[in-house]
Amino acid sequence: MTATPDVWKITSVADAAEARAALDRVVTAAEVPPVERARFLTSLTALLRRCLERHGDWELLPRIRQAAGGEAGRLDVTVRPVASMAADPADEPVLTCPLPRPAEPTLDAGTPLTAALLHSDEHTAAVLNLLDEQERLLHLHREELHQTNQGVLALHTDLEAASRAQRELLEAERAARAEAERARRLLTFLTDASAAITASLNPAAILRSLADLLVPDYADHLDVWLFDDGQERNDGQEHNDDDRPQRVRQHAAAAVTAARTGRPQHAAAHPGALPGVDDLPASALSPDRPLLAIPLAARRLLGVLTLTAPGPRFDPDTSVMLVELARRVGVALDNARRYEQYRDTAEALQRAQLTQLPTLPGLLLAARYLPATRGLNIGGDWYDAFLQPDGSLLAVIGDVTGHGLHAAVVMGQLRTALRAYAVENDSPGEILTRLHRMLGHLQPELYATAMIARFRPGDPEVVWASAGHPPAVVRGADGSVRVLETRPGVMLGIPMPFVYTDHRVDLPVGSSLVLYTDGLVERRARGIDAGIERLGQALGGLSGPELEQDPQAAADALLKPLLHDSERDDDICLLLCHTVSPAGQ
Repeated sequence: MTATPDVWKITSVADAAEARAALDRVVTAAEVPPVERARFLTSLTALLRRCLERHGDWELLPRIRQAAGGEAGRLDVTVRPVASMAADPADEPVLTCPLPRPAEPTLDAGTPLTAALLHSDEHTAAVLNLLDEQERLLHLHREELHQTNQGVLALHTDLEAASRAQRELLEAERAARAEAERARRLLTFLTDASAAITASLNPAAILRSLADLLVPDYADHLDVWLFDDGQERNDGQEHNDDDRPQRVRQHAAAAVTAARTGRPQHAAAHPGALPGVDDLPASALSPDRPLLAIPLAARRLLGVLTLTAPGPRFDPDTSVMLVELARRVGVALDNARRYEQYRDTAEALQRAQLTQLPTLPGLLLAARYLPATRGLNIGGDWYDAFLQPDGSLLAVIGDVTGHGLHAAVVMGQLRTALRAYAVENDSPGEILTRLHRMLGHLQPELYATAMIARFRPGDPEVVWASAGHPPAVVRGADGSVRVLETRPGVMLGIPMPFVYTDHRVDLPVGSSLVLYTDGLVERRARGIDAGIERLGQALGGLSGPELEQDPQAAADALLKPLLHDSERDDDICLLLCHTVSPAGQ
């Protein structure tokens, strides 16, 4: 609802002052807040001042617009000239003041102007009090903001310090990871290099692989000085042949110093403290690259490895890796030399016990012995052929399990015992039976295979016996080939009693009997039967005249097709027996 407005005539300053004071009473009664009240009255005073400055009579029309239910409303004030023809006062400019509570729209003079003037100062004091309070709060807010800013600055400082510490930690972690990765690469290289140098028992192959591994990543040049043979073995890559004499002299001087002291030696323009490495004198200094001389030792000093750095210096960690690799190279070289000595001794002993083939009317003999070329597998295979007092001949082939000197020694004992037993027994089966008992007593953990064939002059029947040995291959006079597949007896030395049985086979004139060891026919990828079949094919491919005219060439012809794919990791023995007419021999 809208209250009916009073109209106040404004003709002088006093009228304006009284109107202002009346409206002040209205808004004060309505409990308008001091700031809103001061703002409204200030605007009203300014409006009245403008009206008075324009001259003429004015009228002031207040309207209180109350909400339904007697709730708070607002005060609208309109000031207009008296002569205005406006149909509706609502069309004039309006000042509005919200009223928190209902008020009566009266414009009675009530309070004198002097009192009203003093009362207006109360509004100003209230506003000033509010301003003071706001200023105090603002000061508090400023203090709080200052403290907040100080806290933010301190936080920024802490964050900057934390960020710097984090960067340092990240750098440290990155460096640690790089160092760990570098150490991993060095360890991986050391492992792979160790596997490469220990894969061979050939000293020359070991040194070649060492050069391939180190040059050019870990060394620009390398020389290996071995003291036993007094030879310089240079397995490095020559980048400039013109500097070879000077480089060799420098490496030789470094090798002498390292050999004399027994410690790795280092020479550089600015020697660094390499772990476990002594500094060489200036006379051994390379003008271009640092030198590193490392003794190669195992049970004794074998030589010296000298290296020229691939860059301006040797990295300390790389130097430690090179020293450890040199130690392993020394062990590999020592093993290779010991292997060569052991192998040469076993082969010499083996060959010394091979017999000179005898001569028997009506029989041609040819034998071959090929030592293993891989590993320590020499020793244990043998052939023998000797005459009996009754004029017969015993052809023997055998193979002792195991390899090396021990197998060669046992083979010699078996050979000697077999000849001794043959003096008293002419039956191959009886000889093998006595050998079986002897080996079981002499070497209870060592076994052997053997086959004995007895030839009598003028008798086409050959008596034979086998102790677990691969079957002999027979070529008939007509060129047909067959294998003596009769089941052999157990291996010699097997811990069980056994009596070997004699078997017979006809070998008329022009026939051949081939005895061999398993190294000739056995392959890892294929069974032994395939190798025996290939041997039979090779034997069947020989003609009677070839066998009779040159049995040595015939033995080579038998070996040739079976050796091209052989790993030669076992000894090979072959004994070829060919019957001929005694009159035509």
